[in-house]
This record gives sequence, C-alpha cells and structure tokens, in this order.
Amino acid sequence: MLELPGMTTRRFFVYIPCRGSPVAITHAIEQGPWTGWPSKWTREKYSSWRALESLLGNLIEGKRVAMEYSPGDAVPYLDRIPAGVIEMVRSAGATVVSSAELVSSFYAVWSDVQRASHERAARAVSIIGQEAIRLAGSRADSASPLTEYALADWIRERFEGGGLETDHGPIVAIGPNAANPHYEPTAEKSATINRGDILLVDLWAREKNGVFADQTWMGSLGAPSGRDSAIWQSVRDARDAAISLLTERIREHRPVRGGEVDDAARDVITKRGYGDNFIHRTGHSIDPRDLHGSGPHIDNLETREERELIPGVGFSIEPGIYLEGDVGMRSEVNGFIGADGLLITPSDYQKELMVV
Repeated sequence: MLELPGMTTRRFFVYIPCRGSPVAITHAIEQGPWTGWPSKWTREKYSSWRALESLLGNLIEGKRVAMEYSPGDAVPYLDRIPAGVIEMVRSAGATVVSSAELVSSFYAVWSDVQRASHERAARAVSIIGQEAIRLAGSRADSASPLTEYALADWIRERFEGGGLETDHGPIVAIGPNAANPHYEPTAEKSATINRGDILLVDLWAREKNGVFADQTWMGSLGAPSGRDSAIWQSVRDARDAAISLLTERIREHRPVRGGEVDDAARDVITKRGYGDNFIHRTGHSIDPRDLHGSGPHIDNLETREERELIPGVGFSIEPGIYLEGDVGMRSEVNGFIGADGLLITPSDYQKELMVV
C-alpha cells in the first residue's frame, strides 16, 4: 500500500493480491487526476473521514500491508509514510510491514539496457577524472594554475561534449577542502590548485535516461608525504576489502547485506587508526532513476541497512578518511550484482595515488 500525498485530502493506492488488480481510494473533490485510471481497475470514492476508514477496513482488515515505512527510521530513504497514516491503517485491522525488500526487488534493479548504459558512462567518467588530475598537475607550475572551480567547469564541459548529463557538481577539492566530504567549489569561493597538495576529484554523470556512474579519483601534486601515502593505502585497502567480501559471497551464492560490506571496509580503516575519521557510510544505492537511490545502501553507520544485496542492484563503494583542516581522501567505485557475478566499474579503478 502506498500513500500518495494530497493537499487537504488523502489519496491511497492499494494492491490487493486476492483481487488481482489495484484499487484506488480517492476523494470526491479530486477526481480529475484519476481520469486515466484503467476502467477495469476499481476506483472507490469517499468524502468523509468515516467513509475513508470504512473503505480501508473493508479492503485491508486482517491483511498484511507493505508500506514505505522503516521501523525505528533505520533507513530514512524508506521512511516516508506519516505516523498518523500508519496508525489509521493499523486501526483498520491490518498488520503493517516495511516495503523495503519490495523496493529492492521492483524499484532498484537495473535492466540489461541500463547496465550497458552505466558501463559506457563509467568508461567516460574514468577517462575524464584521470585527465582532470593530469591537467591540474600540468598547470600547477605555470603562470596560470587552475582553480578548483575552473577544473570543475572543465569537467562539466567534457561531460556535455561527450553526451553526458549530471545534476550538480563535480566536487574538486584541494588540500584542506578535501576534508569536507560534501565540499563543492563556486565561482566566488574556489582555491587555487598548487603543487604540494592532495587533490580530490569526485565526478558523476550518465547518458540521457541512463544510470549514473559515480567515481572519486585522488591525485598528489608532487611526491606525497609518508602520512598521505598511508592514508591513501588505508582508503584503497578498505575499498578492496569491501569488494573482496562481495566477490566471495556472490561467488559462493551466499547472502550479503549492505551493512556487512560497510563493516568490512570500516574495519580496515579502524585498524589503521583512522576509524574516527571515516565519518560517512561506505556507499549509497544507485537506482535506475536516482544517483542516491532507495535500494540497499552499503551502510552500517548512518543507517541500519539490513537488506540483502540482490541480483540487479547497483551501489557505490567509497570509503574515506578526513582530517579536518588538513586533508581528505576517498576512493569511489560502483558495484552491480549481475547474473554473471559482481561487476565493478570502472574496470581500471585506481590502485595508486596519481602523482602529477
């Protein structure tokens, strides 16, 4: 059951399996939006709250009803139904359960066409990300080094020229700015990319109506310090630990959950002494429609993600370490669980810091 928000009235869409077709419960004054409702499907009308409660009771009493509800707000992406509506449905005699697993199976899975689109976008984004870091390095010793915003603008131009689209970004962050995971330069506030600093480039794009590719590339403008090398290796190894767990479980046809993958990455960084500096989830769902989707996330920090990573779902893997006011590093790849096993994009994902 899915509640569709109205203005001062409430509209409901109910699927009753035993009836074999959906049922719409609509207010008498809001019939216009429902003119396209198929005539073979049932559409009920109500005006008073008494009639609404009676209709609900007739339809759902004694039934198990899945709603966009997450117990304890464990996964906020799925916790969209007002508490009062849940109370009303329960009062009508139904047992309310979360629709989380249904969202994974019916909303978050990619088609073969969407997978192919993602793979093409991933190859293009990989090339642009690496070229961006090389360009920054080549300009660092010139009379006109790039600013973060100028490099971000260059990336956007490359996207447009390659037939890719994005919703915002990218993130281009030099030195201390990279310690803010959601930093984004603007024309008014943008640092110069100088030699001697660590450069983070986080960029995402898709083909029109395609699935996003989302990657982070790291560069060092000059030889990195021992400390910076250790941070990079910790991030890289955490990413690879997540990939290894996924690969093993999928190969053995054993279930794996988003929270478990987060734990595997986080354990590496914690053992290296940077656990308190890994301040976000390891990854987010990538749905066919949304970069930050509603499918299973790679998360046991911000949320309690207990959903299984099932065939057809995609997600990012992006552990990071952030030393406030000093430096930040992240390595991001994307994962997809296909019938042929685990796909990681891009295929040439980063193994070592790019020293430019």
